[in-house]
Amino acid sequence: MATAVESALREALAGPAPGAAALCALRDALAAAGGEAAPGPRERERLGALLRSLAAAAAAGPEEPAGPWRSCFAEAPPGLALSALLGALGEPRGAAPRSVRGVGGGGGGRAVPCRAVPLQCPLSPRRAGAGLRALLEELERLVRGRLAAVLGELCQPRGAAELGAGLLGAVVALPERLSSGLQGGLQGGLPALFLPQNYFPLLAAAIVEALHEVAAALRGGSDCSISFLSHVLGKVCVRGRQKEILSVLVPRLADLTKSDCIWQRICWRLVECVPDRCMEAVVLGFVQRAPGADVLSRLLGNLVVKNKHAQFVVTQKFFLLQYGYTTAVLQNLLGYLSLDSLRRALLIKVLQELLETWSSSSAVKHSPPEQQEYISKAILICLSHLKDSEIESCRQELLTSMMEGVKCHLDSSLPQIRRLGMIVAESISSKINTDGPVLKFQYEEDDEARELKSLLVQAPSFCVPSVPDDSRKEKADAALPSASESNGKSHTAAAHVVSDEESDTELDSDDDLTPYDMSEDKELKTKAPVYIRDCIEVLTGSEDVDKWEATVKALESLVRKNPAATREVSVELAKILLHLEEKTCIEGFAELRQRAQVAVLTVDPIPVAQYLTSQFYSLNYSLRQRMDILDVLVLAARELSCPKVHGKTKHVEKPCVQLLPASDSSKDWRRIVDERIKSKTRRFAKGPSQVQVASGPNEFNSVAGHFFFPLLQNFDRPLSTFDLLGEDHFVLGRLVHTLAVLLYLAVNTTAVTAMGKALMEFVWALRFHTDSYVRQGLLSCISSMLLSVPAEHLLNNMTEELLETQSWLGDVVEKDPDGDCRRLALQNLLLMENLKKKLNKTVPS
Repeated sequence: MATAVESALREALAGPAPGAAALCALRDALAAAGGEAAPGPRERERLGALLRSLAAAAAAGPEEPAGPWRSCFAEAPPGLALSALLGALGEPRGAAPRSVRGVGGGGGGRAVPCRAVPLQCPLSPRRAGAGLRALLEELERLVRGRLAAVLGELCQPRGAAELGAGLLGAVVALPERLSSGLQGGLQGGLPALFLPQNYFPLLAAAIVEALHEVAAALRGGSDCSISFLSHVLGKVCVRGRQKEILSVLVPRLADLTKSDCIWQRICWRLVECVPDRCMEAVVLGFVQRAPGADVLSRLLGNLVVKNKHAQFVVTQKFFLLQYGYTTAVLQNLLGYLSLDSLRRALLIKVLQELLETWSSSSAVKHSPPEQQEYISKAILICLSHLKDSEIESCRQELLTSMMEGVKCHLDSSLPQIRRLGMIVAESISSKINTDGPVLKFQYEEDDEARELKSLLVQAPSFCVPSVPDDSRKEKADAALPSASESNGKSHTAAAHVVSDEESDTELDSDDDLTPYDMSEDKELKTKAPVYIRDCIEVLTGSEDVDKWEATVKALESLVRKNPAATREVSVELAKILLHLEEKTCIEGFAELRQRAQVAVLTVDPIPVAQYLTSQFYSLNYSLRQRMDILDVLVLAARELSCPKVHGKTKHVEKPCVQLLPASDSSKDWRRIVDERIKSKTRRFAKGPSQVQVASGPNEFNSVAGHFFFPLLQNFDRPLSTFDLLGEDHFVLGRLVHTLAVLLYLAVNTTAVTAMGKALMEFVWALRFHTDSYVRQGLLSCISSMLLSVPAEHLLNNMTEELLETQSWLGDVVEKDPDGDCRRLALQNLLLMENLKKKLNKTVPS
């Protein structure tokens, strides 16, 4: 057979161009020899040169639908055929076909080494014609039917040495290279097979078929190398095609490795031979697509123990440098680490590094909430996999990390971060103190909190089949008789008890006393004071609890009804309310006190605002009282800035139709009919009967400065009990948000420009604050300034500040770790852009 192939090659290479008869003879010889198995090294060199010449001639000439050159490619070794086709597609357009004279042929000519041309030169549109279409059709036929044979050939030592280096890049990047090489010059576009979503699943199926050949060879005692397949897998994944190739490869390998140790060894070797620079993409792809930890253990084996790069990816990068993976992926990876004794040391190492990050105050301040939630989930899953002996060995370390971490989280200004710290601390405490008391915090139990707590229970590493509905119904039906029997027994016992009780009551009926009828009794209500000074006396010195409660409930309405009397003692009353503590359990005491404070401040704004703002930076006040001052200032400013009609704040309500009960008199029938007609009538315009828009003087105009400027004076002066720039950053965040609201409510006032400029200086001094809540407030201040201060005043008085602010906002959008800060910064940039467009329209050309 080899002699027939050699003689056919000599005949085909004898002339300047092989004839049809010579090609047919070569085709028959290759088919009779069994394709790729027969040719030796010398024949392969000659055959490769001939195939390259045929492909180049086909690309330059007219299309031949059933030419003999195609049959030669169909019968030739697949690696040589693929190399020749890619070489022809990669030649510069307009080049003449290469001559093959002197190659072998008995003339003593030196054999040209067979090499692969990796499709590097771009294709010219001028050459994209019928011949190019013929090459693409042959390439599509080869890839669709013989790609697995190509990969199987490259798993042999001889094939890898001859063709591996040239074909690797072409196989991995074939769709991209063909599309960029053709550059739209091919009429009708590329075949659908060469689209990435079609090509890479086909490549994955070809890899599995090649691995089947490797498994058969290993069972037969032959040596094989799958290094080429590992390189293909790594390069495809690192180029961003993990989904396409692994969605086919992972399920197939998971099925093949269930009960076959040879397939498990093949799969382990496949991932172990992946280059280091591609290891991260491959490992993460397997972790994301494995259906469970046990499957991942079968696919990867002890890769993280053998390969240092994979170990770094799994133990460091996956948990500490990334946070976009789902909870199921975390459970897969940590479950994989816990399933083998060699990997459990890495599980403990991961837990230690996670706890170190979780208990770091710097990490809590500078990392986004999403990353901290991700780390918290990973810690809880790690704890669920620890054994009692492992917990006992690292008990002291867990306790230390818990105490440091919960302090850092409780110091945060964000409620989400504080709750994460509480949940993780409770979980650690329950693990290390199984017999003694454990930590218990008070927080809202919502779906997120329940999900976090459920992670502490180890998830099963395999899917448990669910009970069918029919069997469930049968079990329920079977349980019903026992339940009814027990109910019958309980009723019987209850009947005996009742009969005994009745007999006892009959014996003692003469001693029973008839109770008094108290259904019409009314509770005596304490009368509230009717004068402001009486209220002050009750709140400061009265021991009558009922009278004190009545005074607290009636104080707001009394203040609003008697503004003149309130102004005489407004500062004294504000002081009493600021220090007022709850004597009895009054429902809504904090709201009643706050509403009374707001009423006093709106009745006499200037002196009361001066008092409250001065007390904000005074000694001997709790943080709660300081935040109460800020809340009262905001609520009063909002009330003063709203329009009022006849001394009351105007609330525009939507018109609604009230349905009268059936027992009403029939004399109202006309009103009912009119209301129904009105509700079903659509009116496009209606003059006098339209709801009049509330209007009136803005009472906040004359007092805005008294609310605003004193809060800016002493923020950078620490006190012995109050340090805004230090540990009391939560109050600083509330202060910043308060200033933003006050400036927004001062729109269209005379002091708004001065307020905006002062606030800009305040923001500029704190723009690099480490707390995300403070930075959010600063960005809200910028929004308020852009919305409240007139555009002309911004450009005339704060041009340089606006340019610097725009640059700072750009940095926040790109670099700030907090998502809300990035969103607010982007919103401010859009406001600036809209402001610029608005000014360009108003300026005459």
